Order: sequence, then C-alpha cells, then structure tokens
Amino acid sequence: MEAAPREVRAVVIGGGQAGLATGYYLRRSGLTPGRDFVILDAATTVGGAWARMWPTLRTFSPTQHSSLPGWMMPPWTGDGGYPPAAHVVDYLTRYEERYDLDVRRSVSVESVSRGEKLVVHTSDGDWLADHIISATGTWSRPFVPTYPGSFVGRQLHTAGYRRAADFAGERVLIVGGGNSAAQILAEVSQVADTTWVTLRPPRFLPDDVDGRALFEIATRRHRVRQLGEPDTGGVAGLGDIVMVDSVRDARDRDVLHARRTFARLIEHGVRWTDGGESTFDTIVWCTGFRPALSHLSRLGLRGPDGLIPTHGTQAINEPRLHLIGYGDWTGPASATLIGAGRAARDLVAGL
Repeated sequence: MEAAPREVRAVVIGGGQAGLATGYYLRRSGLTPGRDFVILDAATTVGGAWARMWPTLRTFSPTQHSSLPGWMMPPWTGDGGYPPAAHVVDYLTRYEERYDLDVRRSVSVESVSRGEKLVVHTSDGDWLADHIISATGTWSRPFVPTYPGSFVGRQLHTAGYRRAADFAGERVLIVGGGNSAAQILAEVSQVADTTWVTLRPPRFLPDDVDGRALFEIATRRHRVRQLGEPDTGGVAGLGDIVMVDSVRDARDRDVLHARRTFARLIEHGVRWTDGGESTFDTIVWCTGFRPALSHLSRLGLRGPDGLIPTHGTQAINEPRLHLIGYGDWTGPASATLIGAGRAARDLVAGL
C-alpha cells in the first residue's frame, strides 16, 4: 500500500551549501527541521558539489569571506589562506551537525507537480509543501560544446578531473577560459605538455582581488539594476580568473598562454582555423555547467534561455517556488558560499 504524502511548510531540494544556508534561516525563523521543513539530498554524503570536486581545488577567498551564515568557517592556515575542497567539506559537515538540519540523503526528487499544495515526488515517497526551494546547483550537469569531427583519445570534463598525475607525460588540450581551466592548467602543466584554448583571450584579475571583492562588486551591480540605473557591468571589467597561488606559479613558469579555439576535432587531435593540426592524448573540457532543473520540468516554467524567470529567487509564474544557488540570476553570486547565505536570508524573509 502506497504511503500517504507527508506535509510540511517547506521542502528544500538539495543539501549543498545553498540548501544548508536556507535550512539555517528557516530554522532561525522558528521552523523545526524535519517537522516544519525538510531538506532532501540525492547524494549519499555531505558537502554538495564540494565533495565531488578535485582535492586541490581552492576557494577564491580566505575562510573569513567563504562562510555560511551563523558560523564562520575555521581558518585555513596551511598555505596562502585559500582552503582546499576537503576543508570546505569538513566545514559543511560540521555546519549541518551544528544546526541539526536533519538532511534526508539518498533521496532523489523525481518531479514536482501542482495542486492545492506543491507535490514533491521522490524516491522515498511524496511530500506536500506550501513552498519549495530548489537548490540543486549545476555540478550534475556538465556542459561540453559541440564541435564537428571526432576525437578517439581520452576526453573528460572538469567534473571528472581528480589529479594532475593522471596525465603525466601526455599531450593535453585544456579548453575553457575560467577559473577551473586556469587551475587545472596550472597543475597539469607541471607533468604534461599542455595547450590552452579559449574563445577569447583569458582575463586575469589583479593579484589583490579575490572572491570577497568580486562578491561586493556583484552585489552593487544587482542593487543598481534593481533601481533601474545604468548597468555597471559588474566584475566583467576586472577579469575572470582569480590569481590563487597555483595560477600565480603557472604565470611565473610562463605557461598561462592561450590560443584561440580550434575549428574541428580530428581523430588524434584538433585542426586549427588556419588549417594546421595538433595531436593530443587527452582533452579536458573546462566549459562550465548548466542548472540542474529537470525535476521542475512538469511545471513548464522554463523560458527560451532554458532558465526559469524569477524575481529575486521567486519563480514569476509559480510564486510558491524559489530557486537559489544557480548564479546571479537567483541572487548576486548565489553560487558562492557567502552569496548563498545572503540569498537564503532574503528568500526566507519573503516566505
């Protein structure tokens, strides 16, 4: 016999940084975890995307500017002050325990449907909720662009990268112009012959500009746009790549050189736009991610760009649904630790 749906005030879908920050503010508003709201997470372990990132990945800010609300991340003093992924996972684990957020893991949300309340259909039965907060992030949807031709060597995305030693002695093509590409290039170039390609020349931030400054700039831009004033362009005028220690070292080794992207894939490499060819053993696609929104497809809310139109975090055509942690379209820098906390604060205040 099928179990009756369980009813709560709010269901949070996703137990990573954005889901935990939302849980913190729901708890602080007087709701009880597990009774008044529930956090559902498809993963088996704590840490969200951080638990699946490569171990040497660094945050873009020191710990005092990379924390969730209520409890500051313990300092990382090992090297340079920019914590690695494992330190973030440990922090998120302890954060969840500290606030007793009662995250239900290994529960995948299959779909959401409308009714008198929103219905969340999961691998562990249904939930009825007055509000749904989707915080599934992007890591589960790596994006690889389409090029003509085919390549028979090894290909992997940022999401599958683990360590530079796996490429020792190889010829490696790294595709992408963001922080992941720069950090992976910095590591792999120490053990392999690397080539870096980007759609446009890479833009490096000044050495003294880190994630804190980027967040504040993004926040000011958001406020200006809300007031209807001319768009300042945000961080775009500064650059894209944060100069963490490994990237600075790569600059000192003179390997931060990118060439424009290729015309097509060939069996053992690529053909450039000038007709020349290069051979590679591996291609690493550092080409970003897309929002993981398939669980919301039954609601029919996506716009032509594939995103769900929102006002702040609230879906315009389904006000009982909020989205958090997917990037600037759901709050300034909401895919960062500090940004997720501020977006969650505003989200819960509006429920």
